[in-house]
Amino acid sequence: MENTMDQYRVFGNPIAQSKSPQIHQQFAEQTGESLTYEKQLVDVEGFSAAAKQFFADGGKGLNITVPFKLDAFEFATQLTERAQNAGAVNTLKVLEEGSILGDNTDGQGLVSDMVDNLGWSLEGKNILVLGAGGAVRGVLQPLLEQSPARVVIANRTIAKALTLVREFKRYGKVQACGFVDLNEQQFDVVINGTSASLSGDLPPLPDMLLGEDAVCYDMMYGAEPTVFMQWAKQQGAKDIADGLGMLVGQAAEAFYVWRGVKPQVKPVITSLRKQMQS
Repeated sequence: MENTMDQYRVFGNPIAQSKSPQIHQQFAEQTGESLTYEKQLVDVEGFSAAAKQFFADGGKGLNITVPFKLDAFEFATQLTERAQNAGAVNTLKVLEEGSILGDNTDGQGLVSDMVDNLGWSLEGKNILVLGAGGAVRGVLQPLLEQSPARVVIANRTIAKALTLVREFKRYGKVQACGFVDLNEQQFDVVINGTSASLSGDLPPLPDMLLGEDAVCYDMMYGAEPTVFMQWAKQQGAKDIADGLGMLVGQAAEAFYVWRGVKPQVKPVITSLRKQMQS
């Protein structure tokens, strides 16, 4: 019998560690959507050829992980506003007339984890974002659309943070500073968008950075609390989270882009967390 199920994949290099097939399998089971989802190791120089082949063979959509988010941005024939702002694409979808839509669901994944899962309010809050790389660029538009009082981007090289300020100021109040400029400032929400916590490093953060009832979020995640999460605990943060919910949230948003159905994220986060800690 011919397999007529809609085909989806995640492209990356490396890809063995990807949790995406497991996440989307659970989404499909929950929603009754009939699809297959696999991971594919793609040669570093071979993204465009692999993507063309996938869509030529009738594939419906791709998730994109490291190092191909810029390749996917170039490959797409149409881009959503949030993908244009992110300068990177993590979701490709074939449209009815055959063109390829590029989207970026990372920022929505972060915001929905904070607001819907964790119950944090971002409206009217002073938000500090650490780092000014691709991960931060990808989340600024959705963050600013939550109407915070301001978003401050702190980075070792202020020039990179200032570039982001220029590009995103139309969405709300956004400022740039160096880590040394954080003394005597206080924030309600601190988001670590640097990959430093993966290598056990922490940006030089002053004491007294957290306001009363402040919450802290690390976009990275692991089986153990990251160094940023440990710092947040020492500083008395009211609530602390890692980026596992963001991972599941961006997948849920991609699923919605493809299928028009919003899956439940909480049971998937719970099962992944159990697996990581076993």
